[in-house]
Amino acid sequence: MSLSTTSQPATVSVAADKTVQTTVFSILIAISFSHLMNDTMQSLIPSTYPLLKKSLHLDFSQLGMVTFCFQLTASLLQPFVGLYTDRKPQPYSLAAGMCFSGMGLALLSRADSYPLVLIAVALVGIGSSIFHPEASRLAYLASGGRRGMAQSIFQLGGNAGAALGPLLAAQIIAPYGQSRIIWFCLVALLAIFVLLRTGAWYRRNLVRRTSPSKRPHSPSGAEASGVGTPVSRYRVTAALLILLVLIFSKYFYMASMSSYYTFFLIDKFHVSVQTSQMLLFLFLFAVAAGTLIGGPVGDRIGRKYVIWVSILGVAPFTLLLPYANLFWTGVLSVVIGVVLASAFSAILVYAQELVPGKVGLIAGLFFGLAFGMGGIGAAVLGRLADHTSIGHVFRLCAYLPLLGLLTSLLPNVESGGTRKSGR
Repeated sequence: MSLSTTSQPATVSVAADKTVQTTVFSILIAISFSHLMNDTMQSLIPSTYPLLKKSLHLDFSQLGMVTFCFQLTASLLQPFVGLYTDRKPQPYSLAAGMCFSGMGLALLSRADSYPLVLIAVALVGIGSSIFHPEASRLAYLASGGRRGMAQSIFQLGGNAGAALGPLLAAQIIAPYGQSRIIWFCLVALLAIFVLLRTGAWYRRNLVRRTSPSKRPHSPSGAEASGVGTPVSRYRVTAALLILLVLIFSKYFYMASMSSYYTFFLIDKFHVSVQTSQMLLFLFLFAVAAGTLIGGPVGDRIGRKYVIWVSILGVAPFTLLLPYANLFWTGVLSVVIGVVLASAFSAILVYAQELVPGKVGLIAGLFFGLAFGMGGIGAAVLGRLADHTSIGHVFRLCAYLPLLGLLTSLLPNVESGGTRKSGR
């Protein structure tokens, strides 16, 4: 009797460990789908720029400020949301954030003045700032140790939504007008339903799937955090700063594409608005594909290599794009989208492994910076376009990926942990 009593806790502990190490694909797919819904709604904002520019008589600087207002609310709150939820996780905050996005779209569908447009996009930004840090934590908890893959699945939904938005805008909003945006509130309702279900799983698994470093039977600290080599606080800080510069490079360039690619195509090749939005969809679809590649490859070969190839490796293609004809512009945009998009999941998980136990804070910081750089980039590039030309903006932004040379300064911390997680 005593033997069975003694062995039972060990059996329960082993079962619990196996549960923790299991990748929960149903949850990853659910939050990826919710991310798709969230970013579909967000991507409607730049997709409606040609319509808003005409109906409200806006210039490029004002359009840049619309993006800046959206990205500002979507970026500033995220690190604070992440810091708070690291201490007090909020399983149902994801659904609450989606409510803000739905309200923003409803207002945007009826906005008949520039200030109302700014308020509407700010509400969508607030919803995004609530959604991303906690959703990233949920992906981390459901990863079963395959963190790069989990972040890629999560990011795939977002990038697919960003690609789907312009396509839907071209088919639904552009032909029939701004009022049709209201139909996308149904997307918010669907996402809220899904997030309420995932929130219930999140609440049940908070204790069982806590950070490995906090469990008494976890692997060693280095392996649990994914860091194979001890790194000093100074080098961690320096590495985080380099990663933030790389995020700046990536998202400043992405701002030129997502906000002004349609105008570049219309100005240079005299294509229609619908054609330009279809080409934007092609680019954003390539971004979604690249996102799915980056995380699993980083799990297997090391995230630093993925970051290096993704940021610096895209430079030859960005330098060629402003001078290509329409066909090769489309081809180059696909290559740029695939290569450049593979960086974010690798950067995010690399940073989370440098600072273990701060999943929400790091996610909020990097997602927030990504949105912030996109907003600042849109505002700065819009003003530059007004004073020069759209073509000049694209020729200048083509040099941004050269900042990827800084990747050589990142510490090699993945010799033991990261590649093991890719088994």
